[in-house]
Amino acid sequence: MRKSMLFTFFVLAALLWTMPAEKAEAAPTLTVGSQVGDVWDVQFRLNMLGYYPQPLDGVYGIGTANAVRRFQQDYGLHADGVTGSQTWRALRLHSVNQAELEILAKTVYSEARGESYTGQVAVAAVVMNRVKSSQFPNNVKDVVFQPRAFTAVDDGQYYLTPNRLAYQAAIDAIRGWDPSKGALYYFNPDTATSAWIWSRPQILKIGKHIFCS
Repeated sequence: MRKSMLFTFFVLAALLWTMPAEKAEAAPTLTVGSQVGDVWDVQFRLNMLGYYPQPLDGVYGIGTANAVRRFQQDYGLHADGVTGSQTWRALRLHSVNQAELEILAKTVYSEARGESYTGQVAVAAVVMNRVKSSQFPNNVKDVVFQPRAFTAVDDGQYYLTPNRLAYQAAIDAIRGWDPSKGALYYFNPDTATSAWIWSRPQILKIGKHIFCS
């Protein structure tokens, strides 16, 4: 990722740091002129996906509506530029809010900080693949904190402070790069003790991790 994009993220994170970390599932319909707190959430999500490069301002103006319209077109929704229930659902499934980005970056850093950049993106992609799969919860937080889902959560390494590369890897996975080729699991064959994980169909190996479906 270019340095300017990473700088933009940290500026956005600073702006949103005092915003609510989680939104209730129900959210108001947003149209041009809306200025409720949910506009910040929509703008952040669209920025993470590359649809909204402008500074976040919490105002649902023409630029936000056009970004929503492009997102709707790409995801097969009615492209009216209005953020209603279906658009909210798609945004939450395919993007993250600030709190979720933090969780994803922590997962990448704690699980794969010794891996190549591609390997780090692949770990983030597995989390995003789980969010989109009916076999797992439909949000990053619940996926990462499922019991025994990630070793780093169990042993406490998750709470280490992620570096900038971990954020870059998380954002690249959010924007659709999936080096894991659709994997839902991964493991280190040198340390894995579960017989079950060896039974999963293997897709490829990146660094020390084998990725499985």
